[in-house]
Amino acid sequence: MNALIDIILPVFLVVGFGYAVRWRNILSDGAIDGLMTFAQSVAIPCLLFLAIARLDLKAEFNAPLLLSFYTGALAGFFAGLLAARFLFGRPWTDAVAIGFVSLFSNSLLLGLPITERAFGPDALAGNYAIIAIHAPFCYAVGITAMEIARAQGAGPLQTLRQIGRAMSRNILVLAIAAGFVVNLTGLPLPGVLVEALSLVGRAALPTALFALGGVLYLYRPEGDLKIVAFLCLVSLVVHPAITWGLGSAFSLETDAFRSAILTAASAPGINAYVFANLYGVGKRVAATTVLVGTALSIFTVWGWLTLLGAS
Repeated sequence: MNALIDIILPVFLVVGFGYAVRWRNILSDGAIDGLMTFAQSVAIPCLLFLAIARLDLKAEFNAPLLLSFYTGALAGFFAGLLAARFLFGRPWTDAVAIGFVSLFSNSLLLGLPITERAFGPDALAGNYAIIAIHAPFCYAVGITAMEIARAQGAGPLQTLRQIGRAMSRNILVLAIAAGFVVNLTGLPLPGVLVEALSLVGRAALPTALFALGGVLYLYRPEGDLKIVAFLCLVSLVVHPAITWGLGSAFSLETDAFRSAILTAASAPGINAYVFANLYGVGKRVAATTVLVGTALSIFTVWGWLTLLGAS
């Protein structure tokens, strides 16, 4: 019970505040969009840039950690894709967007703050290692699969160009790449710049969590409840269970194991809707799953935290 009260509820209360503020029209859709844009396009890139620039790559970028998490993520993608196509009779393009929902965990807005509150800021290196390739990996998988599904005689070069364009326009990918450049070259950063970026970065998570609540107000559940329930099961139970099994088999170090499990156990992120909206398919399923999955994860994350020994 302490884990629920002390670790999980403060995070979801911030989300709830954002939801309530939008519900009561204290802030408009435009204001909420502005907060989310600031978080995703300014504050979170600052946070990621500094985190990757300072990351001990040799110590934290270990194959077992990434293999444990991303095997579960890929399994979730194919489970969602195949279920949408063969169990629920959706077109292939819809199926790809639906599979993306169970691929893209909310690693930034839920996994990061919950891990920090549960085990402290020193336990986040594994989270950052996962996040460093999360957006590039997921978008590469999603865009590649979607272009294949949409292909009408298009060749592989066109698909590769589409992937390259999407990656080059993603501010999170660019911030991560810049962090790697600084890390690998040892380029010194002026102290005043680091302090300024840190100040902006510290606003990232609370702002994004608050804005997420406002965004979720727009996505009230409607229809498709069977497929939404299936995606929530895959995202909140199957993905972390696979990660747990592989992490145990690889004997992951404790902090890395915790980071992998809590990131895998996070609800589908808002990028699931962004991806569906980009292609104009599966938008209602994506939006509803983000909302329902976020609510359910209050209890499922509590369960995973209990298994991890958080009190």
